[in-house]
Amino acid sequence: MTATPGGPPLLILGVRRSGTTLLRVMLDRHSQLAVPDESYFVPQLADRHLRRVDPDEFVDDLRRVNTLAEWDVPLEQVRARLSPGMPVGAAIGTVYAVYAEQRGKRRWGDKTPMYMQNLRLLERLFPDALFVHLIRDGRDAATSFLSMPRGIVTETWMHPSTPADFACQWRTEVAAARRLGRRVGERYLEVRYEELVADVEAVLRRICGLAGLEYEPAMADYAGNVDVSAKPHQQSLEQPPTKGLRDWRRQMAPGDVAAFEQVAGDLLRDLGYETSHDADAAGRLRRATYAGRALAWRGASFALRRSPLWRRRHPTLR
Repeated sequence: MTATPGGPPLLILGVRRSGTTLLRVMLDRHSQLAVPDESYFVPQLADRHLRRVDPDEFVDDLRRVNTLAEWDVPLEQVRARLSPGMPVGAAIGTVYAVYAEQRGKRRWGDKTPMYMQNLRLLERLFPDALFVHLIRDGRDAATSFLSMPRGIVTETWMHPSTPADFACQWRTEVAAARRLGRRVGERYLEVRYEELVADVEAVLRRICGLAGLEYEPAMADYAGNVDVSAKPHQQSLEQPPTKGLRDWRRQMAPGDVAAFEQVAGDLLRDLGYETSHDADAAGRLRRATYAGRALAWRGASFALRRSPLWRRRHPTLR
């Protein structure tokens, strides 16, 4: 198995609004682990360079990535570690490794819910990766996601706008991550959001065990130490883990509950969550339609990234 630079990386998996930001903040407070905010660039760079990289072309693309400009990663240090024909996963891992070292840390992780649509890619790029899959009751995640102010999330034609749409995404992505877990075995750990907020230390100790790190009490002491001034959808990080911030039983209309469960009730039940409706034929049709749209979206995204239009849409930033 090829070692990833700065690895093995700890990758946080989870559908949007499942508590992955909370978990990221906790893990990033570990003295040896750097877990930045959402990166977005991994599938872009992988599609741009496929299997192996030309170092100069790779760094030219890095100069065009908004996230890396925000992270202030010293690209000259990245370039010094690249070699012709380096696997693209190792080149991407080098970016994270330099980011971590700039913060005095030896290991890195990632938390980007969008990558739930790219699990096979993550598996190929980082063959030694460790995966923590955070699962939250999909109805609570839907309630949280659909209540976010407009403009917080980039809205594309794959953007869920109803509880049933979100149920399609939730069911598809959670099921895909669990299949990943069966493939990678002991490198996968499944935890519940509800467990995390009920017993932070116990869950963090399990994750540290997976990562081969010592548990540090500072990981749970994030309240008041996180700048969320520019993130109105993350204000709950100003307080300790709190149960019941979302409760679909009180906050979701009965018709919306039924619509969600008709799509994803079977998986909710498999995970031990209570349900009152079964997945049905209409729900299966919705899921099939979602799968077709997702396939088209991935195809369109790949074609764009491979075309000269990508660089025109991403001018050099530094």
